[in-house]
This record gives sequence, C-alpha cells and structure tokens, in this order.
Amino acid sequence: MAKKQIISENEFSNVFSRRGFIATTVTGLLATQIPLKAVGSGKGSRSNSVKKAILFDGFVIFNPAPVFALAAELFGSQSTELVALWRTKQFEYSWILTAAKQYKDFWRVTEDALTFAAAKIGLAMTDENKARLMNVYLNLDIWPDVVAGLETLKKMNISLSFLSNFTVDMLKSSLKKNNISQYFDHLLSTDEVRAFKPSPAAYQMGIDTLKLPKDDIVFAAFGAWDACGAKFFGFPTFWVNRGDSTPEELGVSADVVGRELPELIAYMKK
Repeated sequence: MAKKQIISENEFSNVFSRRGFIATTVTGLLATQIPLKAVGSGKGSRSNSVKKAILFDGFVIFNPAPVFALAAELFGSQSTELVALWRTKQFEYSWILTAAKQYKDFWRVTEDALTFAAAKIGLAMTDENKARLMNVYLNLDIWPDVVAGLETLKKMNISLSFLSNFTVDMLKSSLKKNNISQYFDHLLSTDEVRAFKPSPAAYQMGIDTLKLPKDDIVFAAFGAWDACGAKFFGFPTFWVNRGDSTPEELGVSADVVGRELPELIAYMKK
C-alpha cells in the first residue's frame, strides 16, 4: 500500500473513532428507544456456527482517501481541519437524529455536516466546491485488496452484502464506478429503518433480509464504534482496522481484528 494512502487512511480512521462519549451516550439512549425484539444478545458467535454471510460497512470496501485529496486540492493547509470536523459532525448528526427519533438520509447529513464544518473554521465554501466535495461520495475508490478478496469469498459461496449508513444511490454509484456490483447480493441502507448505526434496528436488517441465524452472519466493520455496535447486537464481528486505530473502551470488542481482506477470508475459513 502506498505511503500516501496509509497517511490518509489513518487520519480518516481516527475521525471514526473520536467522540467516544457521544457513542456511549447515544448507544444508551437507543437501548431505551428501540423495541426489545430488535436488540441483539451481545454474545459472541457459537463455536458450532457456520459462517454463511458477511455484512460489510461501506468503508471496508471503499477507500476514503479521495475525500482528503480533493479537500487538499481546494483548501490546502486548511483541508485537514475541515475534513476532520466534517467527518466528526457527520457522525454526531447521525447519532443525534437517531436518538431523537428523527431522520435525514446520509447524503443530507453529510451535506449539513460539511456546511457546519466550513462555517466553524471560517472557510469560504462556494456552491461549486461543496458540490465537488459531495460528489466524492458518489465516486469513491476501492482498496487494493477488494477485487481479489471479493472473488475469493464468492468462490467460497459466502453471501456478501452491505449494511451501511450510506443511501442506496451512494452505494450503487461507487459500486458502478469500480465495476464490483456483481459481487453483492443486497445493498442494505439505514434509510430502510430510518435509524443509523449503531441502532439495533439497523443491524436487524441483516437478519431480516438474509433469513439466517445471527451467528451465521459476520459483520465486517471499518470503524471501531461500528464494531462495538455490531457486538452489542450480537453479530460475530471482524474489525477491518485498516488505519491501525485505537479500540473503543465500551466493554465489548470485535471477535477478530485484522487490517485487510485476506485476514477476513482466513477468519471465514475457520
């Protein structure tokens, strides 16, 4: 992996892991608001379970580095602060909306977060530059190990699906750009339940769609907080920690942590 990609990846991954106190607060709020039937057991996978499917978070597949690249092109030295705040507010907004039983789709949340971030740091954001930055989310690259990894998993007869905060249109656009749509059986967006991860209702979509026991479905997380959310729900969880981020301190952890898809493949073979 090129050095430039690793730097961007680390910066981006660290943003996903920030604001642990917000994640903790919102998870607690959600536990009182989501019907009990949607809440997972929080237990690990059974030793006799058969791993039949993977639910991917979007950024396990899609590389967020282009977000940094375009921001740097447009705003130079201010880009790091802009993107970090943008990403932080993006997830704060999604969690607050879910806790308050309100909803905007992730595209609108992303745009609102960008508007806030630019205003907060005093950056003049033109409509053209905002549109260009937003458009990155429709044209994300994939990580170098993705195509080979997906091909291997399909040969193993593993069902592959997304379970993402992204809208379906966001997923479809980047899938089409990278010509990998054919590998995925389902594109599960939180739009369907109008509640963002880590709401248990979001993870429940996987069970409802795949019609498989919870222990037969592996959740592949990109963010540490998402790995915790999936474990709270009760999924066997593999954290694809591409940025070598610090684990959250929430009392749960992924069953296995790796950095790339070959490690996930090895886990699926066990």
